[in-house]
Parts: sequence; C-alpha cells; structure tokens
Amino acid sequence: MIALGVIVAVSWAQRRWVDKGGTADHISTIAIWAVPAGLLGSRLYHVVTDWKRFRGRWEDVPAVWQGGLGIPGGLAAGVIVGLLIARRQGISMPRVLDAIVPTLPIAQAIGRWGNWFNQELYGRPTDLPWGLSIDVGHRPAAHLTAETFHPTFLYEGLWNLTLAAVLVRVDRRGVLKPGRLIGLWVCGYGLGRLWVESLRIDHASLLAGVRVNIWVSLVAVVVGGAVAVAGRNYRDAS
Repeated sequence: MIALGVIVAVSWAQRRWVDKGGTADHISTIAIWAVPAGLLGSRLYHVVTDWKRFRGRWEDVPAVWQGGLGIPGGLAAGVIVGLLIARRQGISMPRVLDAIVPTLPIAQAIGRWGNWFNQELYGRPTDLPWGLSIDVGHRPAAHLTAETFHPTFLYEGLWNLTLAAVLVRVDRRGVLKPGRLIGLWVCGYGLGRLWVESLRIDHASLLAGVRVNIWVSLVAVVVGGAVAVAGRNYRDAS
C-alpha cells in the first residue's frame, strides 16, 4: 500500500507541477531520491523514538520487513532531500514544494490501509457501528474480550484526504506566499495525529507519561501554524 501511495502521489505531483510550468521529469528526479530518503527517515524515526526495543540487538535496525516505520521522520527526510534535489535542478523550491505538498497526505491516506490488512495500529475498544473487528490473535492482552476497536487508520486516512482538498483550495486561491503551503500541511497533519494518537492503545515510547508522537504532533501544530500564518498573502487573499 505504501508503494501504491507513492505512485499516486508522484503521478499527481507531476500533473500539478506541469500546470505550474514545470516538467514531469523534474518530479521524477526528485522522487528517485526523496522516496528512499523518506523510507530511511521513517525507519530512523522509529528506532530513535523506540530505542529501548533495539538496545542489545542493533542488528535489527535495518529489518524494516519486521515492521516499524515512523511517518513524521519519513515526511521530514523526504521533503528535505526533495528540496535539495530541486535546488540542484535549478527549479524554484517554493513553487515545486507547493506542487508536491497536497499530494503527500494522499500518499499517507493510501498507505494507512496497510494497517487494516495487518490488523495493527487500531484504537481502543468501541461499540460504535463502524468499529473494527480484530482477530483474537491480534488483540492486546488487556482487551482480549473486546471485539471491535476504533479504526484509527481510517480516521487518519479520511483526515488526510480532507487535508489534501483544503491544501489544493488554499493553493489555488493564493492565500499563502509561495513555499508556505507546507506550514498548513504540517499544522493540519499535526492536529489530525493528535486526535488519532489519543485513541491508540498500541505500544509507544513515552515522554513525561505522554506518547512521544503526541509531543511531536504538538510541535508540528505550533511550528506549522506559525509558518502558515507568517506566510499569509494578504494582498492576493483580498
């Protein structure tokens, strides 16, 4: 599902960049470098935020097939490397960033469906009509008698689809200065992740008794919001 998400995002980013006066090859070149960087960043984020699991068995760090990818690290690494490649190609980094950013939550939304197939990363028990049925073998020990759980991956997927639509609309209206759309994306993703993390019951590293991803999401909301507000294009928005 991650691969499908990447393909869809790259294809849409190519169309968006062509509409902005660029070429599809620009995006292809960026993707060749940014996608592997994103995977590496995802794994490193997981290892760093859950380092106790790897203590004494560091040989498992490269074993991505065993699971363990952190989206925040992957997105950050992919964007940074992508911008560096854009610079090497001599194209406008702010403009290409605005072309790519709305496609990222689409990739995230598609990739999250892998959690459904694997019966993982769901939330606490619920009796809501859309509760997710989990096999006994995949239920946490504390909730073996519960049959349905919050499908948090679905919540995050729907949130990201909505966020993508908002980003496209904001970009078309010229509400933000070039390159500042990323701030709105980071802030929006952080808000959604705060909600989802508050429902999840899977193992997670804690900082001051709070899930690390909640702290990261709070930082994303503040920093992303500041970037977006500072980049408000009042003249065009009026």
